[in-house]
Amino acid sequence: MLLVDYIWFDLGYTLVHLNREEVYQERLKDFGIEKSLDEIALAYHLTDKYFMREHPGLLGKDRKQYAAYYQGKLNTYLGLEVDLIDESETSKFNQTVKVEWKAFHATLQTLMQLKESGIGVGLISNWNHTARKVLMENKILPLLDHVVISSELEIEKPDERIFVHAFRQSGVSPEKSLYIGDNYYDDVVGSRKVGMDSILINPFERSGIEELSNDIHTISNIKDLVPALNSDLIVARG
Repeated sequence: MLLVDYIWFDLGYTLVHLNREEVYQERLKDFGIEKSLDEIALAYHLTDKYFMREHPGLLGKDRKQYAAYYQGKLNTYLGLEVDLIDESETSKFNQTVKVEWKAFHATLQTLMQLKESGIGVGLISNWNHTARKVLMENKILPLLDHVVISSELEIEKPDERIFVHAFRQSGVSPEKSLYIGDNYYDDVVGSRKVGMDSILINPFERSGIEELSNDIHTISNIKDLVPALNSDLIVARG
């Protein structure tokens, strides 16, 4: 069993998410195409996992580098023509419909529960200069004991140095820490390099991560974290 004193979190699709499914659903309607939000969410999920697996680090770069490729992959998973919707037209559409980062429903409650139980809470994220703005707008920043952002250090996960920096900043050890994230190749691989255990968030059971071994512990959403901590798998505060 794990004895956890401190939990580090990823940011995107761990603590916050985009309202991209609703936006793309409306865009598809302009082409006379009806897709449910669940269908679109799964397609986005599979596209993200494809890029995480086949093109590590690319999703964290300037979107212009991969936008057309991403759009085509997304449409493929939706069963649509790859070039059905031009990326430039989608970008123009997105400027008229606000796409923004929002905290998951259970994010604030989960972080408060952890802190109330005496567990330290921190962030280690691959993110650009907007990270602290996203954290502030979603009222997450005041709940974090320590914040480590790749753009401020110029070091990205899975480089072990970003994790070592976090441990030095917080004064906690990897053996008593747990990392929560949605990207196996950045989050699980990176945390393992420094001897830290991890939990992978994957909202569609094994979909998109079929290549991974079954010994990777997963939860579907941050709302499942506290129940996992209270299970026989993990014991909080040893």
